[in-house]
Amino acid sequence: MSRDRHLPDEDEVSAFRQALKEAGVRPIASNRADPGRRRRGDPAAAERRAAATSAADDLAAAGRTSDGRVEPVRPSEFLDFALPDLPWRTRKQLKRGRIGWEAGLDLHGFTLEEARAELEAFLRDAATRRRRCVLVVHGKAWGTTSDYPVIKSHVNAWLREWPSVLAFCSATMIDGGTGAVYVLLRRRGH
Repeated sequence: MSRDRHLPDEDEVSAFRQALKEAGVRPIASNRADPGRRRRGDPAAAERRAAATSAADDLAAAGRTSDGRVEPVRPSEFLDFALPDLPWRTRKQLKRGRIGWEAGLDLHGFTLEEARAELEAFLRDAATRRRRCVLVVHGKAWGTTSDYPVIKSHVNAWLREWPSVLAFCSATMIDGGTGAVYVLLRRRGH
């Protein structure tokens, strides 16, 4: 049996829109993911950061991510990375947004160095709390001195270096699309 995708014609689209209108369906007010962004100066964030930097376990010993030159990515580019031994089915579920994310980090408004520190602290905290999947919103805005999305490009490089990252990929549209990534983490002890 053929599984060709059926593209609706204008009459079908109009009928669908009319049915939605008659049912009282209205567009959502905001089309932006809300990962529960912390405010700067949040005492809980400062406490987690201090705990993460003072930890003497193997994650702390793994050190910081590189601050070298990274390969620029386009704003709309789909990010995709997985370790070679990750099961295909798990990777497919991650790409489809079927693995529920348990915590989120929004890097909008941070400098590059602040974004790196926040991401590292967030990943250490997620490992400590045995999180399986997290959402990182990096945005797609171009840097003021660059012609590519600086934070997105660096997040792409940093996550590839982080020891507990098994895979990551751009989120589905409902969670931020190519302005965010789902990150699948290795649970310690497994």
